[in-house]
Amino acid sequence: MDLFDYMRETQQKESPLASRMRPKTLDEVVGQKHIIGKNTMLYRAIKADKLSSVIFYGPPGTGKTTLAMVIANTTSSEFTQLNATVAGKKDMEDVVKRAKDLQGMYGRRTILFIDEIHRFNKGQQDYLLPFVEDGTIILIGATTENPYFEVNPALISRSIIFELHNLEKEDIKELIKRAVSDPVRGMGSYHAMLDDDAAEFLSDAANGDARAALNGIELAVLTTDRSDDGMIHITLDTAQECIQKRAVRYDKSGDNHYDTISAFIKSMRGSDPDAAVYYLARMLYAGEDIRFIARRIMICASEDVGNADPQALVVAVAASQAIERIGMPEAQIILSHAATYVACAPKSNAAYMAISEAMNYVQNHKTPPVPSHLQDTHYKSAGKLGHGDGYKYAHDYKNHYVKQQYLPDTMENEHFYRPSENGYERTIVQHLTRLHAEAEDKNNK
Repeated sequence: MDLFDYMRETQQKESPLASRMRPKTLDEVVGQKHIIGKNTMLYRAIKADKLSSVIFYGPPGTGKTTLAMVIANTTSSEFTQLNATVAGKKDMEDVVKRAKDLQGMYGRRTILFIDEIHRFNKGQQDYLLPFVEDGTIILIGATTENPYFEVNPALISRSIIFELHNLEKEDIKELIKRAVSDPVRGMGSYHAMLDDDAAEFLSDAANGDARAALNGIELAVLTTDRSDDGMIHITLDTAQECIQKRAVRYDKSGDNHYDTISAFIKSMRGSDPDAAVYYLARMLYAGEDIRFIARRIMICASEDVGNADPQALVVAVAASQAIERIGMPEAQIILSHAATYVACAPKSNAAYMAISEAMNYVQNHKTPPVPSHLQDTHYKSAGKLGHGDGYKYAHDYKNHYVKQQYLPDTMENEHFYRPSENGYERTIVQHLTRLHAEAEDKNNK
């Protein structure tokens, strides 16, 4: 072993546990069975070394870089890695030049892994297009952002998108137990013992992020004194201290997770802001995904408030967007703002009932044609078919309303939306009643 090999080995041993524990083969990968389970397309492509351009998309700590490293260890192709936060066009030009040389002289492919690919601007992404197109490079992109919004459509069309999900609690538990016992890459040489309740807590509190769990384990082992038996015992108290979070009874069996979110929603629906904020605090303290909470508030704003206060959905959506930009801990203020607004808003489930009844009708009845006077008149030959004949343009009439048939024939008397008398829906009822009454008076004269 020369000096450089020795230095590399030393650096590897001193690198963070999460980095050392990265799987080196497909069979070591934990979780993501929907895309990397045996006999899946991606599994077979990696095994056969026949990978095409792909983009891995998912939250931090779910294994995007890990999969890229597994591919690097598996493939016979040249593997090159860039990080879009620091790399520029010159770096890509160097990669492409080397890829062309390898392809021309040895017939060898080049796989280019770009971490945080969404950080590249449009021009940088466009530069890659012809080389991905002609096979000079096989692109592997990794991003925490939705690639359909953040990656150029041309690159998307030339790649297969694989979405990675937050790891399951059992997956996290398997990883941390492996890390504690592995004497080569893990902490096995420290002779540590992980209590079951500590493993349960860490795998729960990590919230699907393997890196967070492994960081917690590493800190626990390195900072805990040995007991009289010579072992390092990682207890629940130690685990709580290492990630600065107290174990709240929330999701040990899974039931409590759903019970708490159910109580949160029902408290908003029941117009109890105090209870809503209490359950919100329990979820936040236990490490619940703030995006999950925001989604439930948005659903409640439509399902349980609806048009009784149309502003509720506006507040909920704005809160969802704001927490993505701001993050914790300030995101808890925004979630409290939205949850208390929805809880205090007047309630109506009329919009929810309307779509439920309409969907039920569509599923259980034949689909009648759209009335001819409502059909589109813009496409070729529409006029010859009588499309649009007799349509009354509402803005040409008083109050911008005219009575005419909108539902298909045989459905004229069906009603799906029945606004309540609460909040703004009272105004809606009055408005619709006035329009219909004035139109009826005009017809009777």
